[in-house]
Amino acid sequence: MSSGSTIRSPGAEGERQSEVDWENGQPVSRRFGDIYFSQASGIDETRFVFLAQNRLAERFAQVPPGGSFVVAETGFGTGLNFLCTWELWMRTAPSSARLHFVSTELYPLARDEMAQALALWSELASSREALLAAYGPRAPGWDRRSFVGGRIVLTLLIGDVRETLTQFQGLADAWFLDGFSPARNPQMWEPALCQRIAALSRPGCTFATYTSAGHVRRALASAGFNVEKVKGFGPKREMLRGQLDAQPSEQARTRRTKEAIVIGGGLAGTGAACILARRGWKVTLIERREGLATEASGNPQGVLYARMSAHPIPLSQLILAGYRYTLGVLRERLPCDGVQWSDCGILQIAFDEDEAKRLDALAALDWPPDLMHGVNPEQATELAGIALSRGGLFFPGGGWVNAPALCGALAAEPGIDLRTQRHALRMERSATGWRVLERSDCIAESAVVIVAGASSSTAFEQLAHLPLRTVRGQVTLLPATAASARLTTVLCGESYAAPARSGMHTAGATFARDASGEEVTVADNAENLRQLNSLADSLYTALGGASVDAASLTGRAGQRCTSVDYLPLIGPVTDAAGRSLPGLYLSTAHGSRGLITAPLGGEILAAYLEDEPAPLPRSLMEALLPGRFQARAARRGGGGAGR
Repeated sequence: MSSGSTIRSPGAEGERQSEVDWENGQPVSRRFGDIYFSQASGIDETRFVFLAQNRLAERFAQVPPGGSFVVAETGFGTGLNFLCTWELWMRTAPSSARLHFVSTELYPLARDEMAQALALWSELASSREALLAAYGPRAPGWDRRSFVGGRIVLTLLIGDVRETLTQFQGLADAWFLDGFSPARNPQMWEPALCQRIAALSRPGCTFATYTSAGHVRRALASAGFNVEKVKGFGPKREMLRGQLDAQPSEQARTRRTKEAIVIGGGLAGTGAACILARRGWKVTLIERREGLATEASGNPQGVLYARMSAHPIPLSQLILAGYRYTLGVLRERLPCDGVQWSDCGILQIAFDEDEAKRLDALAALDWPPDLMHGVNPEQATELAGIALSRGGLFFPGGGWVNAPALCGALAAEPGIDLRTQRHALRMERSATGWRVLERSDCIAESAVVIVAGASSSTAFEQLAHLPLRTVRGQVTLLPATAASARLTTVLCGESYAAPARSGMHTAGATFARDASGEEVTVADNAENLRQLNSLADSLYTALGGASVDAASLTGRAGQRCTSVDYLPLIGPVTDAAGRSLPGLYLSTAHGSRGLITAPLGGEILAAYLEDEPAPLPRSLMEALLPGRFQARAARRGGGGAGR
């Protein structure tokens, strides 16, 4: 049982306080003075109240191969309900089916509090440890994680239930209504919230709740549920369960043919291909070069950190959600070995007065310290291993990633047919969907095509109207020295510098709008050295300082793609007039944040293609739609893409 009401900012007084008191080994909410689960047997209570009364064992067994089932919950609490549902799903559902568990929580427990509560049940040890390993910082926003090879997907909505469910985009098959007692937490049981729960339910959706309060029963009945009182668990005399009036639709919610073409072998393309392949799709992945990640996604050390704003703008919401998601993907897919990726942390340095003010404003919001926290120059020096004259923000979970290694791991998902050195030049409609052509040769044909080709996406006639921009970027590789090897964390400012990987530091990157070319230039190497000196003069000196010849250095250049509003374009495509182009989807314009936003882009596309719960709030999903530019122009009464 848990809470989900009363909106507070991240910096609200006391947010970092413990949520739990312990009485005789049982967790009790400090805020609400109520227990999280039955003192007699919490696990038996969960199985009786939520699993049995929603008939989940029977219904899980009826999910068709390749199908899915959505359980939604008000109050994540200790995660006990989730783990019990996980265990039942693994015993009863087809191995190719997928469980979506969506839960909202305003006051998430700290990891150690959750671990202590869940340690009571040894039978949950395996799933408990997986959950704790994936459990991220307790920052407001949406956090999606996958378990057991994608068979179980958890979407945790951290925020007020009255706000998160307004923004939730999806339909549930069963609800766990598990807030604290209505007398102690009345906002969780308001009639308006019951109406919203009904609106987010499929025909035939069921619910169960431990409470039997009359006003709760009336509110759920008024929302459209057939409600009945049944015997409660243990000493509790009664509880409520119910079902929507409408009869269930057919359980199978999968496409008749799960086949797709993905164009582009970078982070966006491999991310989309991997997510669909995990859902049983046959994916043809087309890459024009000899291998994956040979263009903008090919840097040896891309930086993984959440460059946030102090204001809740869409870009900040996306960055935080993507940051948490990519960290989960990396922990699942790649060894953290200092070659493929490193969670060495990121130090965002206050390089001038304006940046210092911006970072101070962020630090004042009192984010969870395992997400980010402020540091002074002395603390920054200790963290970095080299002398620094300025402080800033430290992101302990961040680090650097070898992007080609990540792309390779994503593309290795079974079900992906990788076709390199095939240049998709045109698309045309066919009787069954789309034909992708290289000159006059048909490379592949499918009802679904996802274009993830960065700035080259607009070479297709159907996408030529999109307002995309190219940004040339170059990184410089610098041989490590005994002194520079002391650097232990990534440094970020107007540029970045990473700890040595295989004897080389990566520094950069330049940022040249509307520029082209992939050749490494001496001028850009010189600019990266200048930026390095400004970022951390001690590291610059350790690497040779002014004696370093820019012409002797190697590097890597690529063409980033960005949009005019700096948000990526992810979702179904419309033409220049705003008309739908059925089966055509896009994931592009990830810019310099591809490591953060591109993997999550695959989950966004899967939500559209599989009719799944969205991984982001409705407003943010809409903000990423490729057709947003035409929609804005239409609202202004004009034509063209616009801003």
